[in-house]
Amino acid sequence: MPQFTTLTSQVVVLPVDNVDTDQIIPARYLKAIDKAGMGEHLFADWRYHADGSPKPDFVLNRPEVRGRQILLAGDNFGCGSSREHALWALTGFGLRAVISTSFADIFRNNALKNGLLPVVVDAATHHTLLDWLAEVPTAKLTVDLAFQTLVLPDGRKVSFPLDPFAKTCLLNGVDELGYILGFMGEIEAYEAAHAGNGET
Repeated sequence: MPQFTTLTSQVVVLPVDNVDTDQIIPARYLKAIDKAGMGEHLFADWRYHADGSPKPDFVLNRPEVRGRQILLAGDNFGCGSSREHALWALTGFGLRAVISTSFADIFRNNALKNGLLPVVVDAATHHTLLDWLAEVPTAKLTVDLAFQTLVLPDGRKVSFPLDPFAKTCLLNGVDELGYILGFMGEIEAYEAAHAGNGET
């Protein structure tokens, strides 16, 4: 999992409420077991015509958003099924953080396990961000994971909640298994010290 410390980026704005995982990645792409290329299918039914040609007015198809790593979404982002492919599509597009007023629980947990940071802000901050980015679409935001703050274009800092264990994993670029393997020296020492004494 890629390490996450501080991220500064322009923003992709998609202020749609109740975006579910089937909209993020349609079910027909769930047969894939490889993350490679999944970003091209992100929001496929909103992004492409039936013949596969891109819809030029959809935000992800605008050339200026390529390379942006923060998504400003609407409320209750990632509701619906638990498909992990939704995270593969978001990160495959290059996104590292999503800002919303709330996330579906399963999506939030899957996001943290896949290196995508869900940033929860209050409704007033969300509204301020929408106004800012409507006026200055190239404005940048900074996400500081160590301090759990979102730095707004005017320098104001807004705190966001995060599970401490998930934060540790993201800061170190490891998943749960990688975290455990980080204690392999201690585990092996314990096993060596207790070998043959009947303990299990």
